[in-house]
Amino acid sequence: MTTSTTPTGGILIEGLRKVYGQGDTAVTALKNVNMQVAPGEVVGLVGPSGSGKSTLLKCLGAIIEPTAGRMTLGNQVIYDDGWRVNDLRALRRDRIGFVFQAPYLIPFLDVTDNVALLPMLAGVANAAARARALELLTALDVQHRAKAQPNQLSGGEQQRVSIARALANKPPVILADEPTAPLDSERALGVMRLLNQMAQRSQTAVIVVTHDEKIIPTFKRIYQIRDGATEEVAGEGRSLD
Repeated sequence: MTTSTTPTGGILIEGLRKVYGQGDTAVTALKNVNMQVAPGEVVGLVGPSGSGKSTLLKCLGAIIEPTAGRMTLGNQVIYDDGWRVNDLRALRRDRIGFVFQAPYLIPFLDVTDNVALLPMLAGVANAAARARALELLTALDVQHRAKAQPNQLSGGEQQRVSIARALANKPPVILADEPTAPLDSERALGVMRLLNQMAQRSQTAVIVVTHDEKIIPTFKRIYQIRDGATEEVAGEGRSLD
C-alpha cells in the first residue's frame, strides 16, 4: 500500500467517521471529526460519556477501523478511506505511545526492562534499549528506581514509568486516556508537567482524553467532542512551572 506525507507532522484527522452495524441497526459513533495537533503540543479531548472519545482514541490507535475519513500520524497517512499500512501491530508498537489511567506495568519485570521491552521487540539490541530506558527514566527523575519492581513504586512513580515506556520507541504520537484520574491534584499536575516537557523535548504530539477538572486549565487548546463531532474550544494554558 502507498503512503503519503504532510509537512505538518503531528496528528491530522480529517472528516473521520465511524459507523457500527448496518441498515436499521447502524449506530454512528463519529460523524465528522477534524483535529490537528502539532509536534510538541499537548491537546485535551473532552466530552460527555458516549460522545465518541473512546471510539476516536481506538481509531487513532489503530485498534478499530474507521468507516471513512483520513488520519495522519507523524508524516505518514495511516488511513484514507482504508488502511494505508500493512502491519497495524508494528504501527502501534513503533509509532504510537499509549498512556492509560492505570500504568499496566509488567509485574515480573523491573522498571528498566518495562521501558526497554518495546524497543527490544522492535529489534533494538538489549544494551541500546536499556540505555534508552535509562535516558528516559533520568529525564523523568525516576532513574533511582531503575531496578525496582513495579509493586515497589508509588502511584506517581508508576505513572512516570508508563510515560517513559510510551516514549521508548520515539513515537510521533502519544495517546493518553485519563492519565491523571486516580491522582491527587499535585500528582495530576505533575504528570501534565512531565507530558508537556517530554512532548516538547521529543517533538511528540499528545492527545489527552480526560474528565479531570484539575488539569483542564493546563491545556492551551481543547477539542470537545459531542454526538460524534468535534469543535475546538479555548483553553487557558495555565503555567505548570
